[in-house]
Amino acid sequence: MGSRYGGLKQLDPIGPDGSTVLDYSVYDAWRAGFGKVVFVIREDFSAAFRERVEPLLKNRLRAEYAFQTPNDLPGGFQPPPDRVKPWGTGHAIWSAREQVNEPFCVINADDFYGAGAFRALKQFFERALQGQALRCALVGYRLKQTLSDHGGVSRGVLDVTANGFLAGIREMTGIHMRDGTVVAKGDGNAVQLEPETLVSMNCWGFQPAIFDHFEKRLLRFLRERGNEPKAEFYVADPVESAIRSGIATFEVLPDEESWFGVTYREDRAHAVEAIQNLIAAGIYPETLWT
Repeated sequence: MGSRYGGLKQLDPIGPDGSTVLDYSVYDAWRAGFGKVVFVIREDFSAAFRERVEPLLKNRLRAEYAFQTPNDLPGGFQPPPDRVKPWGTGHAIWSAREQVNEPFCVINADDFYGAGAFRALKQFFERALQGQALRCALVGYRLKQTLSDHGGVSRGVLDVTANGFLAGIREMTGIHMRDGTVVAKGDGNAVQLEPETLVSMNCWGFQPAIFDHFEKRLLRFLRERGNEPKAEFYVADPVESAIRSGIATFEVLPDEESWFGVTYREDRAHAVEAIQNLIAAGIYPETLWT
């Protein structure tokens, strides 16, 4: 449930046939050659979700479901009594550990990544060397392409090596355009950011062995912050830890296509217009899954 959006934005239609942002992402993944989709959702709306998506995917993609719940934790940990919200993006990925045994892509349901992102990840998996179990990737977007006209956004600013691998991520909040300059919240002062900076929009390519490392870092997080009612386990934590320890490498796949999302309800009009333009350009049919 999107608190800033004011509703279940994952099922809000933006296409002329009623398709959602998520529909377009799943369609792009299918066209790129992915064969299964795992939806990480809340169990209390699983029936409505299944009814909405399964008829569209029949005979195309195998659909499975993972439920992210506050009490699904490793090591016998229990959430504090006042814990209501899920544990964050890193926990959401870990929640799908029993459904995923193949190289896999992770995306947000309310972000439009473009067909090129899924093609790039599929090609990455095809050339990833056998025996390097934790050779991973992420799709990077130019910061200027990821801003909202209706409020500040949070982004993972990427530190990329000269040979195109991820060295680290800085989580920045309140990023917005002010007087033609991109700024973010700093320690008491606004921090200026370069518009061409590569950022993560949570479009990742992982090997299934990464789940073990996610669990180790989740256990560490729970020991340190498990009693906090609103603390979140972000995907950047296990990713950066895996890089530092040499467990995994992450190749950065720059994507010059336009990203858009629906963080705020006011973003929906832009999303609808963007889809109409892509349909007019022949990128998508008027009706998906025909």
